[in-house]
Amino acid sequence: MKAAVYYETGPPDVFRSEEVPDPACPADGVVVDVEAVSIEGGDVGHRARGELAARPHIVGYQCAGVIREVGPGVGDRETGQRVVAIMLHGSHAERAAVPAAATWIVPDGLDLRRAACVPIPFGTADDCLFEFGHLQAGETVLVHAGAGGVGLAAIQLAKRAGATVLATASSDAKLAKLETFGLDHGINTRSVDFAAAAREITGGRGVDLVIDSVGGRTLAGSIEALAYRGRIAFVGSAARDDYRPDWTALRPGNKTVTGIFLGAEFAIHHERVHAMIQRHLEEVARGTLAVVIDREYPLAEAAAAHARVESREAFGRVLLIP
Repeated sequence: MKAAVYYETGPPDVFRSEEVPDPACPADGVVVDVEAVSIEGGDVGHRARGELAARPHIVGYQCAGVIREVGPGVGDRETGQRVVAIMLHGSHAERAAVPAAATWIVPDGLDLRRAACVPIPFGTADDCLFEFGHLQAGETVLVHAGAGGVGLAAIQLAKRAGATVLATASSDAKLAKLETFGLDHGINTRSVDFAAAAREITGGRGVDLVIDSVGGRTLAGSIEALAYRGRIAFVGSAARDDYRPDWTALRPGNKTVTGIFLGAEFAIHHERVHAMIQRHLEEVARGTLAVVIDREYPLAEAAAAHARVESREAFGRVLLIP
């Protein structure tokens, strides 16, 4: 099969399009003919500086396609089914082997391209807002990187839960588009201090919850943006900024920061997370939640696709199509 591989971490041009052996089907898993790959923030981070499981390495957390092979220990999947899957690595290829428990049947009416964008972004946003963020109707939430996959999901979920939604983005054009998805107040991080803007928008009070996928100095600003007893759901370090906030700044306002990793929650509380993601797939199929696709690239152009994600110009998800 063809795959986008690399032998050393680094910039997008480390990718090579090569022929590699087909993956073996695990006893408790399936092999999927991949039709769409959603490039996740973690994929970009791993390509830049993550650990290699092998050389050559195939990166990638999430893909959608059709089951071509089923392991002997699997009783609830069959060949020909359309599924979306998550994995530790391996999505940037024509085929992927995954545990059956890490797949979801794609509902009728939902195309595989949009399905490929659902599990990690919507599952992460849901946990940030509700399971760990404890968002309540009437509260105010600030979503960083609102034009990304997690950001777009969080804006929609927070708005329908009755929250007032603020979000950051790098341009006024992106912020204008986000209004369609429920954004109440946009903050252009290239022109204003977001923490000061958030406090001004809330009349000096601050926000109840921040979804922070950026980290570093942005995380320090998120602490400043919080109201008394405010919470931060810290879910990523997209900025790749090693700056460490002053955690003593949490104490005067009885503020809290919770680190969130969907993969750990999926492993430990599998049934809850699996059901939650299946619900979101069905909602996207019905049109009550929206997936936004920015651009699609052939698998052989993985370098260009990753460069598009890193440019911060994308609005929504960037896909690879094998």
